[in-house]
Amino acid sequence: MKKALALTLAAAMALSLAACSGGDTTTSESTASTGTSEAATSDAAATTTSGEVANKDKPLVWFNRQPSNSSTGELDKAALTFNENTYYVGFDANQGAELQGQMVLDYITANIDTIDQNGDGIIGYVLAIGDIGHNDSIARTRGVRSALGTAVEVDGAINSDPVGTNTDGTATAVQDGTLEVNGKSYVVRELASQEMKNSAGATWDAATAGNAIGTWAASFGDSIDVVVSNNDGMGMSMFNAWSKEKGIPTFGYDANADAVAAIGEGYGGTISQHADVQAYLTLRVIRNALDGVDIDTGIGTADEAGNVLSDDVYKYVEDERSYYALNVAVTKDNYQDFMDSTKVYEPVSNQLDATTHPTKKVWLDIYNSADNFLGSTYQPLLQNYDDLLNLEVEYIAGDGQTEANITNRLSNPSQYDAFAINMVKTDNGASYTALLSQ
Repeated sequence: MKKALALTLAAAMALSLAACSGGDTTTSESTASTGTSEAATSDAAATTTSGEVANKDKPLVWFNRQPSNSSTGELDKAALTFNENTYYVGFDANQGAELQGQMVLDYITANIDTIDQNGDGIIGYVLAIGDIGHNDSIARTRGVRSALGTAVEVDGAINSDPVGTNTDGTATAVQDGTLEVNGKSYVVRELASQEMKNSAGATWDAATAGNAIGTWAASFGDSIDVVVSNNDGMGMSMFNAWSKEKGIPTFGYDANADAVAAIGEGYGGTISQHADVQAYLTLRVIRNALDGVDIDTGIGTADEAGNVLSDDVYKYVEDERSYYALNVAVTKDNYQDFMDSTKVYEPVSNQLDATTHPTKKVWLDIYNSADNFLGSTYQPLLQNYDDLLNLEVEYIAGDGQTEANITNRLSNPSQYDAFAINMVKTDNGASYTALLSQ
């Protein structure tokens, strides 16, 4: 009798121990099947459904604003390596900046006989700068100045500072460029540029850009031959306020639906940063981390549903923990192909099986509810992909001015399985990681 009782107790203890170590057993099996410790760590996090995963260990994707020093551009490696499931998703800013600059130069060259409005031999352009401390804005300003020959280097890098007004060509942040076309020489001059920040502190502000072009036009209107903007929101504001009526080519960035449609009405062109690929990557990286599979699944390696990206639309930089979509110039020659900016990218449009990819909750913020690109293009794409990837996403809209407007709404991170963060300022990664570390 005693022997039977002892055997019964031993069996019960064995079952209890097995139940307590279930997470470890799963991790061991995952390690054996994948052969990578990173996948094993992800799998352990993904298979814990009782709230045992610490917030600091949950998948985190920064997107659109890469954690970095707004003064130097140096990446914030602490934020980018917050845990083993932390990544950044954006686009190749330098490649896109070069494309934008080349697009403007190509237009000027092709239309050299008519573009000089007052015939003074100076091709004058004005530039709307989004945020002087934002890496993407800096890159775009540099790309335009480099292509047009107006760049000035400081400490080995092109100066991206706004010049204010430069109608006489004496500004030190830029120089006059020279363009030779059909045996004739032209001067290229940045007549004016400024950061488009409103009185409340929000940057990339379309209304401010609309006011700026009015001021510039009143001061030196017939000297403005080209309008360039760091994004389409500001570009379209200037186009609608002045340059459309005057027939002045205006160039932006983002391939927003209204800007693409406006190319048929005289808008000079824009750059598609493959928002469809970016939005997919933002949520796909989270899905993979939650599922505990190789992070490349459904990205460079086809998943079971057939989703896969080709290497001509994205790249991954391992030491930056960053996925970058590649850019495409959108002009009058191809703009019809980009009319629907919220359509999911066909090669990654297949629904995942909910039995093997169960629904998970994601907290995601958009830094500014008024941002045209994020609001009218990026978020609708995210909302299309979240269904395909079986993710229940809570979308939070910030005011574009203060980080606290967003972080105050992350009061209970334990109710979410993963996080996707779009900061107001690129310096502020610690504002979020501190919350997740509590």
